[in-house]
Amino acid sequence: MIVIIGKSGQLAQALAKQLQAAGNENFVCLGRDDIDITSFDALSEKLSSYLANGADTVNKCEVNVIINASAYTAVDKAEEEITQSTLINATAVKNLALVAKEMNAYFLHISTDYVFSGKQNTPYLPASEYAPINQYGKSKMAGELAISESYAENSAILRTSWVYSEFGTNFVKSMLRLMNERDALNIVYDQIGSPTNADTLASVSLDFVGNKVTGIHHVCDLGVTSWFDFAKAIYQFGKELGLLSKDVRIMPILSSAYPTPAKRPHYSVLDTTSTQQSLSNFELPYWQDSLYKTLSLLKQDS
Repeated sequence: MIVIIGKSGQLAQALAKQLQAAGNENFVCLGRDDIDITSFDALSEKLSSYLANGADTVNKCEVNVIINASAYTAVDKAEEEITQSTLINATAVKNLALVAKEMNAYFLHISTDYVFSGKQNTPYLPASEYAPINQYGKSKMAGELAISESYAENSAILRTSWVYSEFGTNFVKSMLRLMNERDALNIVYDQIGSPTNADTLASVSLDFVGNKVTGIHHVCDLGVTSWFDFAKAIYQFGKELGLLSKDVRIMPILSSAYPTPAKRPHYSVLDTTSTQQSLSNFELPYWQDSLYKTLSLLKQDS
């Protein structure tokens, strides 16, 4: 049984889609209304025995995989909500790792490029030094350290960046909305990274689960871009697919011209070499190809 924590998130929905497409129904997605990951006792009890398929009786199940796709992701808000962001991104992660250890279950945790400072100019390796520059990154770092200290022998940490999909709210969908509303947009061009389609992240996650890969690894779609060039590609493909009906001027600006409560890393490209070497059934796509695929899905649904 695969238990996916964070059912309303982009990754959880992508995982569910892929598992269902493969004919695998031996999984459950749990959200905040289903489970309290901030309490070890409540978490342990819930994962040991929970209501399956909406039945009225409690069915014992063997949980052999836990995927943590949940997180406190409000980067700017985290600067004020330090206690809450730490509770979700660190304390709850430690609880999940300890419960996974208690059940002898494989544990996969999703982390972020924000555990780095963004001050170097070459891709970050999994072993690169921690240097978060905002509270969100600090809380995610604490979660990683908790796993490494408590259950490294049967866990994997997958760091990713700039996640988007056809689900939920994300940069791609926000850009499409704004491009349909406005005649001009100012987009930051001095923050560099790699977009990641949630389908890519889900495919790698399931490959890791199947092969019980351990350790810290990085996953993102191949290639490097800026938020400005990412927005330009969304505009180009959006026009091509008929998702955008008018011309929009997209202008580059410095991060300093768009101040935010939380600092962002200027360079957060992740080295995915170890992930690519670990994969058995999946090759990482280029970010432009993944973007076009997602926009095509949004076109189908429009």
